[in-house]
Amino acid sequence: MTSGSSTIYDIPVRRIDGADTTLAEHRGEVLLVVNVASECGFTPQYEGLEKLYETYQGQGFTVLGFPANDFLGQEPGSDAEIQAFCTATFGVRFPMFSKVTVAGPDKHALFAHLTTSLPDAAGRESMEEAARQHGAEAPPRPEIIWNFEKFLVSRTGETVARFAPDTAPDAPQLVTAIEQALADT
Repeated sequence: MTSGSSTIYDIPVRRIDGADTTLAEHRGEVLLVVNVASECGFTPQYEGLEKLYETYQGQGFTVLGFPANDFLGQEPGSDAEIQAFCTATFGVRFPMFSKVTVAGPDKHALFAHLTTSLPDAAGRESMEEAARQHGAEAPPRPEIIWNFEKFLVSRTGETVARFAPDTAPDAPQLVTAIEQALADT
């Protein structure tokens, strides 16, 4: 999907309830954009992502979850099933969006923008090593390496940090980056 959009706020997205929108409603907020999956070893991160959202929401911070089925079919459900799972299992209240493709030639325009603007994730090397240990080769940069990769977007819409999937939501480097982005006006 291509968009020709000039900013992250112009890229069309679809909420998990099916409503078409853009990220313009989040202009001026610090965003943590995460490709998520319900059947991944990192799925328990939903709990930590929700805690981040609850902790910093009042300061203009939002987590945005984008389900993706790109990695070993770990997000097979429908949008309704994904939403029900996230709410019932992890109490997710942060905005969730319709399932998208985040890797390869058909990746959604949002993830094309994010990966192009910041082609390398902090901590990627550990994920590459884990892939090798499991007999797989990690996709080349700037591709997303797995579910739960995290992109931190400033209040002005710039991608300011990118974290590997195994970076926990409460990891000091992620929390520090969020707090720094919130402090920037």
